[in-house]
Amino acid sequence: MIVYDLLCDRAHRFEAWFGSASDYDDQQARGLLECPLCASKSIGKAVMAPAVPAKSNQKTSSHSLANDDPLARLLQLQRQFEAQSDYVGDRFAQEARAIHESGVARSVHGEASAEEVKSLREDGVPLLPLPFRPRARSDA
Repeated sequence: MIVYDLLCDRAHRFEAWFGSASDYDDQQARGLLECPLCASKSIGKAVMAPAVPAKSNQKTSSHSLANDDPLARLLQLQRQFEAQSDYVGDRFAQEARAIHESGVARSVHGEASAEEVKSLREDGVPLLPLPFRPRARSDA
C-alpha cells in the first residue's frame, strides 16, 4: 500500500491510499479520483514530506497529516455513511419505528421533527443526530 497527499483544483488537501503507484496512475487516468470536500475530479499529487524516522532518544508523535483537516475527515465520513444507508427524507420517524419493530437491521437517514425524535426516544428506538446535512436533501 502507498499513501499520497492529494490536492484538488480548489486547493483542498486530502490523503488517499492505493495498492501501488500504478493504481494511482490508473485511477487518475480513468477519472475515478474525487475530492471529499467539493467532489472535484481535477486531482493531483501534493508535495509530501518524506517519512523520516524519529531519533531513538526522542518521543514519537501520533499526529498525522490526516488529522490536520477535521472538515475533510467529516466529509469523508459523511460520504461513507450516506453510501451505506438509505435516505428516507421526512419519512424518517416512520421508517425508524418500522425497522425497530421488525428487528431487521437497516441503516436509514433523513429528517424528523423534535416531537418525532422525542416520541422515538420514549419508545426506545435507537437514533443519533447527524453532524451534517444529508446531501440527498432537495434543498441542500
